[in-house]
Amino acid sequence: MNEILTSSQQREADGYTIMSEPISSILLMERAASEFLKSIIPYINGKQTIHVFCGTGNNGGDGLAVARMLREKGCNTHVYLVKHSTQLSSDCIQNLAKLSNVITIEDDTTLPDIHAEHIVIDAIFGSGLTRPVEGIAATIITLINQSKACVLSIDIPSGLPCDSVPFVGGIVINAHFTATFERPKLAFFLPESSTYINEWKVISIGLNQHYISTLECTQYYLSAQFIQEKIKPRTRFSHKGTYGHGLVIAGSKGKIGAAVLSTRAALRSGIGLVSAHVPECGYPVIQSIVPEAMCSTDSDSEKITSLPILDRYNAIAIGPGLGICEDTTHVIAQLLTQCSVSLVIDADAINSIASHPTLRNTIPPFSILTPHPKEFERLVGQTNNSIDRLEKLKQFCKEHQVITVLKDAVTVICFPNGQLYFNTTGNPGMATAGSGDVLTGMILALLAQGYTPQDSALIAVYHHGKAGDLAAKHIGEFGMIASDIIDSIRITS
Repeated sequence: MNEILTSSQQREADGYTIMSEPISSILLMERAASEFLKSIIPYINGKQTIHVFCGTGNNGGDGLAVARMLREKGCNTHVYLVKHSTQLSSDCIQNLAKLSNVITIEDDTTLPDIHAEHIVIDAIFGSGLTRPVEGIAATIITLINQSKACVLSIDIPSGLPCDSVPFVGGIVINAHFTATFERPKLAFFLPESSTYINEWKVISIGLNQHYISTLECTQYYLSAQFIQEKIKPRTRFSHKGTYGHGLVIAGSKGKIGAAVLSTRAALRSGIGLVSAHVPECGYPVIQSIVPEAMCSTDSDSEKITSLPILDRYNAIAIGPGLGICEDTTHVIAQLLTQCSVSLVIDADAINSIASHPTLRNTIPPFSILTPHPKEFERLVGQTNNSIDRLEKLKQFCKEHQVITVLKDAVTVICFPNGQLYFNTTGNPGMATAGSGDVLTGMILALLAQGYTPQDSALIAVYHHGKAGDLAAKHIGEFGMIASDIIDSIRITS
């Protein structure tokens, strides 16, 4: 499973592994250092000057072991003990004894010269940090950041709390690359941490996986293997009826493109049949641009004012480009009470529900809502930071028994039981008009094919981001449009 462990759970897993393997703490540290060294090979050419800054705890012990291994490989390695505490951990003391020429830094009279072409390995603080960095450690971190050198962090950038947003006014390493042990940290997925986290990679240090699976976790991250295991293979004698019929209720005058994008995305995501219900002005657009889809029209030429017959559909999506007016809100209210199949609620459908709070209690259980942060705040009120937002997200999903896909640079999916799943695909090029409409169509397609609402949300979010990554490779992030994402959808078993 792809758990995101808290700092205390990581310590528990370390301790259990030491007892059960059995392996000494110092040998586990040696293993961690060796794996870290493997992960930074792309950054090390053997000719650079390398500065290794070590703290007084176990993260510093990791750094000292890495420094010794670098020297054994012949690298020009300068090692510093940043003495932010008079107490050194036992493993830090043992690794310090194995090294010569370690410079102890206790004040700003012994600051080293770091140039932009140098490499810095950051091992000052680990994942157990509980307060803002101060004193000589803050001075060193500021010096490293100002140097513009390439910074490689062990486990987590120093100064960054593991389980929360950065401390207000805190000093944090700006890491170019972070190799994190066994599982990623929650901080890696929070927008407030984006300044300090660039590329990161999970490296295994051999912690006991069975023990980790027994921990009470409510936070997970998506991976290719995790998603691939959920995708069902297609049978040889299947036909279009096998893969469901979905309905997209979308569009208004000037926004028929949203209906087009959702409909096309559904078709690219394996649905057997898809129908679009649009205002009359959208009929020629749908029929000409998406000939594979069926189309029904509202009696109104510019907006949605009524529902089509619903009993022929396996799943329904409503919201993209819908606009906000009383007639359309009435249609949304009707759908919420009449819908007997899986439902995706997006965009202006969410805004209409937010404007009419009584509608929230009529949302069918296990419906999937897909707000961006501003739309979500219209539903639950203003949030102070991303941790506060996650708490309100869990509360909202539990209270209404819905699945919410909170779209952002890192999209997070919340289940009715409060479990959170953080996406690991996608890129800034997807911050473009219509990207969310594409995701709505993808979720609809999976629901219509018989996937559970939970799996539909997980698979669609992951492959939506993966399609964006593929499009970025061919087109670049600056020029990407939503149609490029659709053309890059590749959901395969």
